[in-house]
Amino acid sequence: MFPALTMQFTDSHAHLADDKVFPDVEGVVARATAAGVTAIVSVATGTDDARTCIQLAERFPGVYATAGIHPHRAAEYDEDAIRDIRLLLDDARVVAVGETGLDYHYDFSPRDVQRASFARHLELSRETGKPTIVHSREADEDMRALLREAGQGTVGVLHSFSSGRALLEEAMAMGWYVSFSGMVTFKKYEGADFVRMVPADRILVETDTPYLAPVPHRGKQNEPAFVSHTAARCAELRGEDPAEFAARTVENARRFYSLR
Repeated sequence: MFPALTMQFTDSHAHLADDKVFPDVEGVVARATAAGVTAIVSVATGTDDARTCIQLAERFPGVYATAGIHPHRAAEYDEDAIRDIRLLLDDARVVAVGETGLDYHYDFSPRDVQRASFARHLELSRETGKPTIVHSREADEDMRALLREAGQGTVGVLHSFSSGRALLEEAMAMGWYVSFSGMVTFKKYEGADFVRMVPADRILVETDTPYLAPVPHRGKQNEPAFVSHTAARCAELRGEDPAEFAARTVENARRFYSLR
């Protein structure tokens, strides 16, 4: 049973600057608003679309931007790129560092470069006080090592969580947040215990637009309007009231990203 549209939601991770989304971004945002989504964090994958995300944050109330280099594009990482990101992070509309992290499934960038890029993003997070949005896929051991190296005081979120228990426990011990995407609605989803493990004040929901559309939209292009389905399924798995869970995730996102 899905929540009524009178509920409010925050999509804590969407790629509004993505080529699949941007041509219809006005419609995407309008449909999200109609579905009760009051805030969308438009997540960057490089310095180019970070600037686009900032422009979208200027254009649409309730849209916020990030700045960082996705592990798929970590080959673009160098100190010039880091300086650009550092300047972008000074913009009040930029609420987080990232998307950064490690992806050993696709290995689109060399692993040593991914690790170096991720470590520098964590440093930027410490310097600016803005949280880090972390992508982790099939890289749990190195991710845990880099989080331990970053140490307490580094705040971040493991987005669209699909990793193992050890990484989840490590992140929770550090006070990190964990976000779940439309994968939780899939028939063969095996992470129900992880959804239940995350403390109530540190769980987020997201779409990862345009990817991972939840049931009943699976197979279609995802968009922020669909985040209600993910929230409803998470609430069901946790045995919580859908309205209370949705309100809590909105508050968690507001606190984590310092949304105004």
